[in-house]
Amino acid sequence: MAAPKVIPAVMRSKLVLEAASQLVETSTWKYKQSMVTMRVQGDEAQAITILASDAPPALEEVASGRADIAIINPTGVLTEAYLGKGPFTKPMPFRVITVMPSYDQLLFGVTATSGITSLRDIKEKKYPLKVSLRGQQDHSVHMVVDQVLAAAGFTMDDIRSWGGEVRYDNGLPDMPTRIGAIERGEIDAIFDEAVIRWADDASRLGMRILPLDDGILSEMEALGFRRGVLDKASHPGLPEDVPTLDFSGFAVYTRDDVPDDVIRDFCAAIEARRDLMPIEDGTPVPLEMMAKDTPEGPLDVPLHPAAEAYWGERGYL
Repeated sequence: MAAPKVIPAVMRSKLVLEAASQLVETSTWKYKQSMVTMRVQGDEAQAITILASDAPPALEEVASGRADIAIINPTGVLTEAYLGKGPFTKPMPFRVITVMPSYDQLLFGVTATSGITSLRDIKEKKYPLKVSLRGQQDHSVHMVVDQVLAAAGFTMDDIRSWGGEVRYDNGLPDMPTRIGAIERGEIDAIFDEAVIRWADDASRLGMRILPLDDGILSEMEALGFRRGVLDKASHPGLPEDVPTLDFSGFAVYTRDDVPDDVIRDFCAAIEARRDLMPIEDGTPVPLEMMAKDTPEGPLDVPLHPAAEAYWGERGYL
């Protein structure tokens, strides 16, 4: 009898991984976020864990060693954790493997009828704002919005105390639960990212995208974030360019003590399967953009040395 062409451990893992890959692309399959743990066959210890989560709780999972590789959006949150700023009490030992490009901005949109013209206006007027936030409670947007509001001198609890309402609505900003609520007159504001999905609808509805002033932006820069701009050239419905906070990039990150061979093999796997890994516009991951600092993928945390060496050898740096 001929020896098997595929060893059983590989066969079993391929079955699980290929089935999972198909399921996450199936519209009726609601379980879209994956966690992969890989080990030497027979070992009790789980050797390498990779998280597809882009939420802040995964930062502690990686820093503690309970996971080894994860993803975060925006890259500014990773920079903040690396520096030990904001809610992070000490610097975390992170390194970047690659950054998936995703240009985005954080927007604070209000109805024209509210009369609000700046973020600080909300505090000065103690305006009873009815605001819609992302329903996913662990999403980075909540942490970043809270920090921006703190820089402006108030909190969500302040809004509630002034008679306002803070809603956590399911869906992205362009959904009926969010922008539809603006049209129905149920809310006054949406604070969220995913700019390409709702900035133009906001202008169509006469909403005002609130500019972030220099004081707020300087405070956020000190934490590790970057300034952004919602430009009139790209969004003709705007009266003028609007200073915003950058929310770009999905950083694939690890710890500085994860072995070089693990990181090199991970990089090689991305390169080998890049055609099967689309970014948001459906095109294959653009590796020529993913190992360097770009507007779509800010890179302010050092690359893992093994990743830097690999991408350099392959001509992507």
